[in-house]
Amino acid sequence: MDQLGKRSAAAARLDAILRHLRPARGAALAPIAIPTSAQLSAVTQPRRFRYTLDNDVLTTEQRQFYEENGYLIIKKLVSDEDIERFRKEFVRICNKEVNPLGAMIMKDEMLRSQSVLPEKVVNKVQDFQEDEELFRYCTLPQVLKYVECFTGPNIMAMHTMLINKLPDSDKQTFRHPMHQDLHYFPFRPADRIVCSWTAMERTDRNNGCLAVLPGTHKESLKPHGYPEWEGIVNKLFHGILDYDENSPRVHVVMEKGDTVFFHPLLIHGSGVNKTSGFRKSISCHFASSECYYIDVKNTVQEDLEKETVEIARRKFNASSLDLKDIWSFRARLVQGERVNL
Repeated sequence: MDQLGKRSAAAARLDAILRHLRPARGAALAPIAIPTSAQLSAVTQPRRFRYTLDNDVLTTEQRQFYEENGYLIIKKLVSDEDIERFRKEFVRICNKEVNPLGAMIMKDEMLRSQSVLPEKVVNKVQDFQEDEELFRYCTLPQVLKYVECFTGPNIMAMHTMLINKLPDSDKQTFRHPMHQDLHYFPFRPADRIVCSWTAMERTDRNNGCLAVLPGTHKESLKPHGYPEWEGIVNKLFHGILDYDENSPRVHVVMEKGDTVFFHPLLIHGSGVNKTSGFRKSISCHFASSECYYIDVKNTVQEDLEKETVEIARRKFNASSLDLKDIWSFRARLVQGERVNL
């Protein structure tokens, strides 16, 4: 930093201190005690938050909860009207009334050939950034005002999903193994990435709600792979290798419209849908546009890169795609300026 920059920073700190110490209008001035150097060293400094940025939206208690646990639930953030619009658009996609460019429509292969309604076959619409109606979710002001608390003002929508969790069968599970979302992302820093996940109906242990391991966002990215489960596991449903199934977890019960924000290193997954219904949710991973892409070769993400690129090359019939190309296609600026991503 040059001398002018240092003086400006020092002036800003001094101004903040003076504003903090300045008494309220009309209040009597209190005598000021000048502490000794020994007393200064013993003074407890204000706690600095690592995982959220200074803002006027979150309370101190909410920031502290996210700091310690890696997730935060905001009740009734998304309206019933918006959720119904998203649900109708999902049905239109299932019925092939619309075909969003680049969207990945994942289906239950065992039900595909049977005479069932299309929306009971599709279990996920991923990468819906080209669908104007579903992408509205990523631009909702009430969502972005919370996202900014984690990412800052320059916000990219990086990864979008509408999940239609089908009832489990003896031959296929739609349970998602415990994982860290950062496993899928070739950009950093992790602390400026956040997922917004909204329940489109009540979610609980009966229909496979989210389960989280509080505090694990403070850990490093772990090796992932396909779990050794009986039956078919969905493509790219990776889980942490050598995961201890007895690890204590919290089941995140949510009502329609509730939204959970969580850190990309938080270990989480979802349980079995034991009902005959379909549990829907809509989500987006947001990142600061000041984040940057990394090379994942020779890291724990290298195998994931190979699988993702192979799937994309087949889908788009393009032999020269790489991982950065895929993410650049997905990414959309939703607020502020596009810096890196």
